[in-house]
Amino acid sequence: MIPLFGPVGPELLIIVAILILLFGAKKIPQLSNSLGKSIGSFKKGRQDIEQELQEMESETQETAQEAKSGAREMTETAEKEVEEATEAVSGSS
Repeated sequence: MIPLFGPVGPELLIIVAILILLFGAKKIPQLSNSLGKSIGSFKKGRQDIEQELQEMESETQETAQEAKSGAREMTETAEKEVEEATEAVSGSS
């Protein structure tokens, strides 16, 4: 399968030749090393952000569960109070 995008074969050789002409043969390893470190830093940063987003999502889900639980408790308490008030009104009549 022939790739549709990106340098392939002769194009890659031309790019390498231009890089050697521009930066010199001694600078190419330094440039590639710096590029590798930059890509590594970028990947690490992306992983950190993804991990932070996952933590935020789990915290949000926990908060939602706590809110649902609190709402249930409040509803049950309110229903009991209404029932007690209804019984008190019915009993005093």
